[in-house]
Amino acid sequence: GNPELPTAVNITWSSINFKTILQWQPKPSGYLYTVEIHGQTSDTKKKCILTAETECDVTDVLKNVKETYTAHVLSVMPSAMDNFEEPPFGVSEKFTPYSQTVLGKPEIKNYTQKGSELNVVFQDPLTPYTFPNGSFKSIRDIFQHDLEYKLYYWKDQSSGKKDATTKSHTFDVSVDSTKNYCFYVQGIIPSRRENRNGQESVVLCTSVGRNILDEYGAEVFIIIAVIAIAVITLAIVLSVILCKRKKAKAAREKEPLNGV
Repeated sequence: GNPELPTAVNITWSSINFKTILQWQPKPSGYLYTVEIHGQTSDTKKKCILTAETECDVTDVLKNVKETYTAHVLSVMPSAMDNFEEPPFGVSEKFTPYSQTVLGKPEIKNYTQKGSELNVVFQDPLTPYTFPNGSFKSIRDIFQHDLEYKLYYWKDQSSGKKDATTKSHTFDVSVDSTKNYCFYVQGIIPSRRENRNGQESVVLCTSVGRNILDEYGAEVFIIIAVIAIAVITLAIVLSVILCKRKKAKAAREKEPLNGV
């Protein structure tokens, strides 16, 4: 090999919904990198051959998501392609997509609050992997019964959270019909030791029965009341002043003209 070439360091896996990027350092100068993916039971596959980048999308060579992989990042000279000696390389930590990919954000499709029932309908995140017909597999298609979701919900402008769990795409929970609620959904793999909780969906809030006091709070009403009192007081003062001026004017008009 060429021991003078720098070896890749800080090799890390970044994976969300099975889309997996390998990253490393340093930026190459005068040489290039080639990535080899080694599986425990699968053949070695090369990706990002002779690249000047320090990251590589390796998603398509990790299709066996329950396989455990190791990445070798080779430091190579472009002119040494016919050299059969092994180039220097850095080795990554082991990576198993099924147990280590992060669950992405679920998408909330619809929600309603009718009376004392909050209904939330959501959709599984999709993966880069496809069925034979070309449609994308969702994380549910891969994890199946290992996947569940949690709904976290709370009264609007309150900090006390409640939660509910489902293996379907729908939540139906009992709520206070006089209050509005905020909520988010999160995927979970209970069997995992690490990365059990996925990314949180956007937070949404219902608006059934929301009144102005709920929306803006009592402070705004106090300010409005103070302004209203000030306006009324000003109007009364102006009215009194105008009334006095009119009376004074009328009194002057009734006085006889001097010298007549």
